[in-house]
Amino acid sequence: MNTSFIGFGANLGDTHANVARALELLAAHPHLDVVAVSTLRDTDPVGYLDQPRFLNGAARVEAELAPRALLDVLLDLERRLGRVRDGPRFGPRTLDLDLLVYGDLVLDEPGLTVPHPRLHERRFVLEPLAEIAPGLLIPGRGRVEDLLAELD
Repeated sequence: MNTSFIGFGANLGDTHANVARALELLAAHPHLDVVAVSTLRDTDPVGYLDQPRFLNGAARVEAELAPRALLDVLLDLERRLGRVRDGPRFGPRTLDLDLLVYGDLVLDEPGLTVPHPRLHERRFVLEPLAEIAPGLLIPGRGRVEDLLAELD
């Protein structure tokens, strides 16, 4: 089992229902165990600003899947719950699931970078991580609390 952290967000449709259903489906997966879920946060959009606010959070999971297989599960859940990737980058979406951290792995290959390449720049990711995993060390970046402090 590998401890992984998944970020989630939504700003289209019934955001609470979309996030809740995604977490239910993750928990039902035979090779995943959802260990902790952060408080949900209402956050401003980043990058593409002309869109509704987001509902964001993070989950800690124990995975019996390799990183690529876990990412494939996340992408499949996004599609199943209505995610369409035809809008602007960082634009509105029914659901966004990101593999943030996978144990102490540092990986950069086509379509998969772990830790998530912008994790350290985003308060809406760091705050939920600090809530569910105080002291978490982000490989190659440092402690989540220190990264949060750098944003102030």
